[in-house]
Amino acid sequence: MWYFVAPLVVFGQDAMSHLAELKAKSAFIVTDKNIVGLGLVDRVREQLTLAGTETVGVFDEVEPDPSVQTVQKGVSLMQACEPDLIVSVGGGSVMDAGKAMRVAYESPDVRPEEINPFMPDLGLGGKCKLVCVSTTSGTGAEATFAVVLSDREDHMKLSLINRQIVPDIAIVDPEMARAMPPHVTADTGMDALTHAVEGYICSWRNDFTDGLCMKALQLVLRYLPRAVRDGNDMEAREKMHNAACIAGIGFINALSAMAHAAGHSLGAVFNTPHGRAVGLCLPYTIEFVGEAAEELWVEIAHAMRVPVPAGWTAAAVVAQTIRELAREINQPLCIKELGIPLHAFDRAMDKLIDNVMADGSLIVSPRIPDVAETDRFFRYTYEGRSIDF
Repeated sequence: MWYFVAPLVVFGQDAMSHLAELKAKSAFIVTDKNIVGLGLVDRVREQLTLAGTETVGVFDEVEPDPSVQTVQKGVSLMQACEPDLIVSVGGGSVMDAGKAMRVAYESPDVRPEEINPFMPDLGLGGKCKLVCVSTTSGTGAEATFAVVLSDREDHMKLSLINRQIVPDIAIVDPEMARAMPPHVTADTGMDALTHAVEGYICSWRNDFTDGLCMKALQLVLRYLPRAVRDGNDMEAREKMHNAACIAGIGFINALSAMAHAAGHSLGAVFNTPHGRAVGLCLPYTIEFVGEAAEELWVEIAHAMRVPVPAGWTAAAVVAQTIRELAREINQPLCIKELGIPLHAFDRAMDKLIDNVMADGSLIVSPRIPDVAETDRFFRYTYEGRSIDF
């Protein structure tokens, strides 16, 4: 027996107007200062006013890779507001923080860091609804039941998963992503691509997720370069916004693999943006997995419409195609290109390896590395060498 979980998804131009149809006495907006500065929170307020919401509170202190402490601070304000509607407006960090705050608000006995797939009842849904409004096109967090929080003291990320924390409603309005600068568009687009690829090849893939992951992959390959070149290309914006949500639903119901484990570690140790980190690790992961999923790489190459020349493996072709995309949108192809000095990288190696070994994403990877292979994997990725082991 398996489960497929997704929220109600409202998508397309003017999807934001759905907020005006929601009836709530008190609403609480979770966001960050950049989103406030862009005027996007004002758009949410307008729709809530049309809905007749009496009071609206705002917490705008969510940082990139939100911490457990930030979640606790937001919850204390939320408790004073007593909302029956939480609206999380932003990128993946903001939406993850909103999901964690919702759990702590509705079920104060459950600490966010304790969330796991095996908790039978989190007690959600009695006090409030959660709506996630995505402003980036990558994480798919508006439609997933995963939360990534940072532990600032231990320099690691907490990947928390439970089906019950999926938002009630995901709003996927491309207009909310128009203001993304090119480098953020590129970073988040690589995140969506990594979700699509790893959701398709991980060992928990299934009939319900395969089509979603493959469609998202095709959309990213076609529309991400356009969205990076011109943020006002609203066809590309809409297709990328849809792709991110589709990939999110696909991978969360199958899970990810080694690129996420390695990317989480890289981000936790060196503060590399999540999408940039997992996207950088993706081609190396494809090469490392290699023959363990060769039939699936053949299917992906076919969907990419790239031939597999004689003497090449499909994995090598897929990895090369993704590197070409990354170079086209000015993404780094190796850790060295992140500007991390070799001495700092060497000093951090033990922590990088420990984080990967403890990451839940590794469990469903088609090929799971040991400690020595993880060390080699990172060193190849630092130098930009194709994986040959």
